[in-house]
Amino acid sequence: MKKNSETSRLFTLASWAVTGIVVLALLGLAVQKFLPPAPPASLVATPTGATGLIQPVTTSSGVDSGPAIIRRADLKTIVPTRQPYAVVDYTVGRGDSLFGIAAEFKIKPETLYWANYAVFGGSPDSLVPGDVLHIPPVDGVYYKWQEGDTFESVADEFGIAPETILDWPGNNIDLTDPQIPVGGYVMVPDGKKTDQPLFITTVTRFTQACGGGYIGRSFFTWPTAIHTLSGYDFGDNGGSHKGIDITATEGSPIYAANNGVVTMAGWSQYGYGNVIQIDHGDGFVTLYAHLSAFFVKVCDGVLAHATIGAAGNTGNSSGTHLHFEIRYNGAAQNPWFYLP
Repeated sequence: MKKNSETSRLFTLASWAVTGIVVLALLGLAVQKFLPPAPPASLVATPTGATGLIQPVTTSSGVDSGPAIIRRADLKTIVPTRQPYAVVDYTVGRGDSLFGIAAEFKIKPETLYWANYAVFGGSPDSLVPGDVLHIPPVDGVYYKWQEGDTFESVADEFGIAPETILDWPGNNIDLTDPQIPVGGYVMVPDGKKTDQPLFITTVTRFTQACGGGYIGRSFFTWPTAIHTLSGYDFGDNGGSHKGIDITATEGSPIYAANNGVVTMAGWSQYGYGNVIQIDHGDGFVTLYAHLSAFFVKVCDGVLAHATIGAAGNTGNSSGTHLHFEIRYNGAAQNPWFYLP
């Protein structure tokens, strides 16, 4: 009787164990039915760069619809470059120059020079730290409106069409009633001033070294107060004399014969004594020899008739005079063809 009771108890435990296994199996099937299927290995989320991930997309019915790109936020913002319209002020610092500032703001040196003529005082080398310059937004003339000015008269003065001034957004002109108050400023894009010098902007040996300078005019002026020959003429001495010897008294001023940039100022080992050479940026170079003194240095910009030195008798010279040469693309020219 005891044996039958123990057998019955073991049977009951076994029945419950089987029942538990069956229940767990059924629960597993139920959970799996309501979960989305595992994606194939080829669709497992894989980084594709900073902008997104490739991941599977499952519809509401549980059907896999294939891979899709999930975008991540890109924190890098690209700001488009826009045309500036406003004139800005710039305070000159140590080491600043006309040509360096112009290059920094991507405008021509003459645009900067014309807009600040009073600050420069007639020389591009006159800037000092603390000077405040107006920086035009584009190349042209920053113009102060005068009594009696009209859009037509200003446009004609600077060689552009009136619409160029009217349509420039930075001028903020009401086209229904275009008016500029006397004393107000307008930007004249692409305008050119004919009463102030242009600058050398072509890439030549000296502009690379000096950064630029005044560009020569289409004519030369006398480098001395006296306009007579004092010694050798052009081509004398068996054709070896490449300039003219002009009358000058000891210490009398020697003038630049044209706008340009000084490329030599010092003692010459070729018999010129103290010599100055000026490059005019258009193929022309002038040379001034036998000086008693010079008042400029290499890379100085000079205007025509500026005093650059003093007459003397240095080097291979038998008396006070100015040896003056004009060269074009390296070839000596007869100065008499160019001097008025």
